[in-house]
Amino acid sequence: MRRKIVAGNWKMNGTLDDAIKLTSEIAGMYKDEINSDVQVVLSPPFPFLNSVSKLTNNTAIKVAAQNCAAQASGAFTGEVSASMITSCGAGYVILGHSERRTYFSDTDEVLLLKVRQALLNGLQVIFCIGETKAERESNSHFDCVEKQILNVLSQLTPDEFAKCIVAYEPVWAIGTGLTASPAQVQEMHHFIREVLKKQFGEQASETSILYGGSCNENNAKELFALPDVDGGLIGGASLKSRSFISIIKSF
Repeated sequence: MRRKIVAGNWKMNGTLDDAIKLTSEIAGMYKDEINSDVQVVLSPPFPFLNSVSKLTNNTAIKVAAQNCAAQASGAFTGEVSASMITSCGAGYVILGHSERRTYFSDTDEVLLLKVRQALLNGLQVIFCIGETKAERESNSHFDCVEKQILNVLSQLTPDEFAKCIVAYEPVWAIGTGLTASPAQVQEMHHFIREVLKKQFGEQASETSILYGGSCNENNAKELFALPDVDGGLIGGASLKSRSFISIIKSF
């Protein structure tokens, strides 16, 4: 049975004090209000990983890094390796986020190296894919998403792929004021699952596919009810504890 997952991507926001406060609020609300099998994941900036991991250590809440290096170690000033992330208590890492692809030139080739490093160090991967506005308007959105899958996830063994979660981000619907309709979301999630089935067979039926396009407490219930949507990769709404808990309760 596919896992229901709600992951909060805090991006480059807040201070250590903010992270501690937000984590404490979410952990408290989670304990008091959540009685379900939804897997909750918090993804703070790198400097806060250890603190957030300690605060969630005795809870069911998991922690993710927002990226990792393509190399295991060495003279790569400013980079953070997968082993460093694991040593801080995190169990997940987000890779391929549209902002990493756009601003930091994370190509499919680099992402495959990062995925392999993450898996070698025991991390579960939340792998992001999605098309731009231009690709959607030129009707090449399916080709774009399929290529992202084939260039990275399809290079994995079935055992490696079993440790991956997919997050679909319609890049054109993030921070633009545009919104993907539930029909568009379901259409793409179903397409992704069918592409994965061609590569991994029925194993793909158990793969969680999250929606990452401006999901919030107002639309989460409708989105999470879609047949091929197994949760969300939440951006801005994850920075507000009450909003984030409301999204978790949308299942």
